[in-house]
Amino acid sequence: QVQLVESGGGLVQPGGSLRLSCAASGSILSLYAMGWSRQAPGKQRELVATITSAGRTNYADSVRGRFTISRDNAKNTVYLQMNSLKPEDTAVYYCHGEITATWGIPPKDYWGQGTQVTVSS
Repeated sequence: QVQLVESGGGLVQPGGSLRLSCAASGSILSLYAMGWSRQAPGKQRELVATITSAGRTNYADSVRGRFTISRDNAKNTVYLQMNSLKPEDTAVYYCHGEITATWGIPPKDYWGQGTQVTVSS
């Protein structure tokens, strides 16, 4: 069984910062790309940032320059540093990872349960 557990969400004022963490645990054989997505009320889920196992990153245009994704492979953990937050960043943030959990079975995507980020004065 594989679990991804996010932490670090909360309420922050516009212009503030938050750091999200997501730890993967369980029967993990290999952990490939990891990422963060978000979903605001009434909107479709949006891919925010991804990072490969080698550390290559990619960002949505809406967050590039403000958010930074990083990972600690030894801890199976991915982070999202969010700076200069705007009200439109308010959403539930989900982490996800491409994980091989069973020998001989191709990797599949696992998702966390989500953490709420609210940007408001």
